[in-house]
Amino acid sequence: MDLNILVLPGDGIGMEVTAEAVRVLRRIADKWHHQLSLTNGLLGGIAIHKTGSPFPEETARLAAAADATLLGAVGLPEFDAAPPEKRPEKGLLAIRKALGVYANLRPVRAYASQLDSSPLKNHLVEGTDMIIVRELTGGIYYGTPRGITENGAETRAVNTMTYTRAEIERVSRMAFHLARARRKKVTSVDKSNVLENSQLWRRVVIEVAKDYPDVELDHILVDNCAMQLILNPRRFDVVLTENMFGDILSDEAAVLAGSIGMLPSASIGDRRPSGAWVGLYEPVHGSAPDIAGQNKANPLGAIGSAGAMLLYSFGLKEEAAAVDAAIEAVLKSGKVTADLRPAGAPATTEEVGAAVCAAI
Repeated sequence: MDLNILVLPGDGIGMEVTAEAVRVLRRIADKWHHQLSLTNGLLGGIAIHKTGSPFPEETARLAAAADATLLGAVGLPEFDAAPPEKRPEKGLLAIRKALGVYANLRPVRAYASQLDSSPLKNHLVEGTDMIIVRELTGGIYYGTPRGITENGAETRAVNTMTYTRAEIERVSRMAFHLARARRKKVTSVDKSNVLENSQLWRRVVIEVAKDYPDVELDHILVDNCAMQLILNPRRFDVVLTENMFGDILSDEAAVLAGSIGMLPSASIGDRRPSGAWVGLYEPVHGSAPDIAGQNKANPLGAIGSAGAMLLYSFGLKEEAAAVDAAIEAVLKSGKVTADLRPAGAPATTEEVGAAVCAAI
């Protein structure tokens, strides 16, 4: 199969973890005799430095032409005081919008070999296996009006959370579709006791649920969900929520896996004529500039994202399963980076990537 992939290493540790994910893709292509075609592009802070834009037109063209896009991370401290349109994160929002990837899938699994890596007690974490489905192209991150109006003591900032019925319906269907292949339970997260936006969200989710009578649906307010993720994470199977709530909750869920460096993600859009989904794949973690260039970053989130790409954008189930199995084997071996608190000396980013390739 021809695998035409755009690689956007981005900023900070993005270059290091993406290199290991690419190494794993090369190993997969070699073993299963696929033709791997890789193109590199710019996104985020490095794109601002080189082109003046966090999402250059050339990157937009490359992303539209690729079968799938692999992203490292974006963000650099030097841009913290920059206006929104000149921040690296603007590039991330822009490429999501350009590709139309409206559902962000974030699996969270507590591996038995890594229970001690979590700051939570083992009996709370053990058995956790959920996927957070976050709406990705609507909500407060994209709504208008937005901005800051300067007026001395009356200076005012405005952001708008807005959703249409269609936006809620399509991401809800994705969640129910995924639940059918899992434990058949969807938990919808909202703040419907105070937000009209959430009231529409809940109403539409209930309507969609009628088309999936084999899937159980329950609802939870976002503040209670944040608490239950820590107190009883095993209650969750598929967690469905809007953009900002999903952004926050999925990072919180990282403590269940032991490290935010463990979490992959797949951002999915509409199906292509071939049946594969348009996809943008990236680890959940940020650019971590404090450890960039030191060969310390955990590449497993990026490698897991490459595995998700094989599954969703190329339909390669066996290859994706091999990546997942290799990650689990490496975790059991103890050859892990410092964030997972290994018993012995921590492995480097490159050593972990090499170990995953050897396990495939």
